[in-house]
Amino acid sequence: MLLYKSEVVLSSHFNLEIMAENNNPEQGNQMEIELPEDIADGMYCNLAVITHSNTEFIFDMIRVVPGAPKAKVKSRIIMTPHHAKRLLGALSDNIRKYEENFGEVEVDNLPIAEFPMNFGGPTGEA
Repeated sequence: MLLYKSEVVLSSHFNLEIMAENNNPEQGNQMEIELPEDIADGMYCNLAVITHSNTEFIFDMIRVVPGAPKAKVKSRIIMTPHHAKRLLGALSDNIRKYEENFGEVEVDNLPIAEFPMNFGGPTGEA
């Protein structure tokens, strides 16, 4: 599977080119990163709750099922503010590349506090 970050190729193992400060691959290092099978399938999440302190950012990845009264955190990722900002840059770069290939990703203009947690559908009943 090829990701849109051109220097990253996924298989059961993949190589990640670590660039030097001037983005010259010849000056970078190679690191092999193992992707275990149980993680390779991924986990679908459609809501992220992000909190932070002065030393870390916490990303709770949640799957919300329309109409269900309850949702469960599927994954929690904790990182330093420095790494969170690098993630933001990498995500922005990948969204830009995605939109170049497939067109603009449209999002609604609802304020976060007004996001419909039930996706506008009926609420669940037991």
